[in-house]
Amino acid sequence: MNAELFDLNVVKSMIEDGKKLILAGDEKVLGRLPQGEWIGGTIPYFVSEKGGEFSQDRIYVTELPSYVLGTSISVYDEKTIHEIYNDGPQNGFSVVVMPASSPTHFVFALNAPNFPNFVSNPLIGWVSGTSLEDVGAVAKVFDGRKGQAFENAAVAYHVVLPAEKIVDIGIINMFEQDTGDVLVFAEDGFSVGDVKVNGETVNFADYLTSHQIDTKLPLVANLYGANINTSFEKVDTDTKRVNFFAPVFAGQEYHIARPVEDYVAVFHTHVPNDVGDNLFFSCNCILNYLYAELDGKPTGQFTGPVTFGEIAYQLLNQTLAYLTISDAEPMPTSA
Repeated sequence: MNAELFDLNVVKSMIEDGKKLILAGDEKVLGRLPQGEWIGGTIPYFVSEKGGEFSQDRIYVTELPSYVLGTSISVYDEKTIHEIYNDGPQNGFSVVVMPASSPTHFVFALNAPNFPNFVSNPLIGWVSGTSLEDVGAVAKVFDGRKGQAFENAAVAYHVVLPAEKIVDIGIINMFEQDTGDVLVFAEDGFSVGDVKVNGETVNFADYLTSHQIDTKLPLVANLYGANINTSFEKVDTDTKRVNFFAPVFAGQEYHIARPVEDYVAVFHTHVPNDVGDNLFFSCNCILNYLYAELDGKPTGQFTGPVTFGEIAYQLLNQTLAYLTISDAEPMPTSA
């Protein structure tokens, strides 16, 4: 995995040398970079080899491999984001970054599974954010080729690989559905009022309050054979609304997650054995960073930006998403 935190001047030199880069850093440093072969998104939180850390003057760099055959950079908004899977290379992958709470973010989160050719080409990425202490700051993404920054866009790096290279996208999710009440929502959305609890309609804010639910634990649904989290943003007992960092989907069965006692220990039990040196990119959720107190706690080889949402084909929460590149097995020779 050719990825690491670097000082601004080092990253400038890499860009001037023509290296193809995926960057994550505070706007204060990304905004000072020259034009070149890079995309980026704002975030000052990272997991390095030393563990979680906060930095507004260093940049997390993921360099594309030298064997890449071709690249292109595309910029989408809420009206065109549905084209992202169509634009992905047949042999390769796409990395996308989009700003938190932008219209493009919301449209992608709500509709990605219904976009043409969903999951047909590997798509990995993250939702950019800002320092939690910087009230009023707006997340941004960057198209380095044109030297442009956007508050409402998704910037994607489409990467073509040789035929002998195989791409795989995976997630590490420490959360599982707990036993207990089955929760079903009537509409898709980032905010809800009511929920059906075991078939009976109740106000969700009242339910969470009366049952003393720990909202650091996400909702978990089984979608496409995988546990997918939806994290709580706010329970408003005045308006009787519950807001989320990712949408819930109508008709799906959700459960509150089972508590995780030791995040780092459980994380290591979920790490697949076959990643090895094939890991190209990974990102982890800001909520994992905060709730598991990852500051200074290493998570092995899975380093990268800490994000306001992870993308592994679709938007995820409280999950680590990663992409590996490996060599195809040689074809057997005929007798």
